[in-house]
Amino acid sequence: MKLSTKGRYSVTALYELAQHYGKGIVPLKTIALSQGLSENYLEQLMGTLRKAGLVTSTRGAQGGYELARAPEQITICDIITAAEGPIALVDCLLADEKSQHPCARAGECVTRGIWEKVCDSINEVLGSITLADLCRDGRHGNVGCGR
Repeated sequence: MKLSTKGRYSVTALYELAQHYGKGIVPLKTIALSQGLSENYLEQLMGTLRKAGLVTSTRGAQGGYELARAPEQITICDIITAAEGPIALVDCLLADEKSQHPCARAGECVTRGIWEKVCDSINEVLGSITLADLCRDGRHGNVGCGR
C-alpha cells in the first residue's frame, strides 16, 4: 500500500491549518508557500476536504481556509480517508454490507483475514494520531516532511 500525494499533501495542509487554529482564516497561498506545495493542486485537495467537513472556506480577497473542528478532533485517518477513500489493501475489503464482494471467493478466502487485520491495524494507528499530536511533535522537531 502506498499513499498518493492526495493523502500526504492533505495531511501536510491540515497540519499547517492546525498550527494556525484559532487565529483566523489562512490564505491558500500561505499554506502552499509554507509547506512547499502547488497552490493549484492544493486548491483541488481543499475542495475535497471541505466536502468531508474537515475545513471551512471563505471566498474573496481576504478568503482562505480554517479547520472545521479543533486539531484534537481530527485524526490522520479522517484526513486520509477523506482524500484517498477507505484504507484497504485488497479490493474485497472495500465491499460493505449492502454490496456484493468484488471477489466470489471472499467468504472462503483464507488470506482475507490477514489483510483485514493489517487494515484494522493501520486504521487504528492513523485513528490514534490527531493534528494536535502532529503540532506537538512539530514543536519538538519530530515531524518529517512525508512528501
